[in-house]
Amino acid sequence: MCRNIQQLRGAEPAATDAEVRDAALQYVRKVSGYRVPSAANQATFEAAVDEVAAATRRLLDDLTVGGGSKPVVPLQRRL
Repeated sequence: MCRNIQQLRGAEPAATDAEVRDAALQYVRKVSGYRVPSAANQATFEAAVDEVAAATRRLLDDLTVGGGSKPVVPLQRRL
């Protein structure tokens, strides 16, 4: 659980829904302290991942990147 969440802004091609969900899952794991939640917490955990993924997608879709922005290191896509 020590890997970093990758920057998704400016990815070419744009970040996929799977990449956004993976980032959301990593975030919720880090914040909750659970890699795999108990059965009692599973529904809450999954709802949090869905909400974070939706918020992340909205953020990425709505951001305006200025001309002076740092170049983005391309994502290492899984084949």
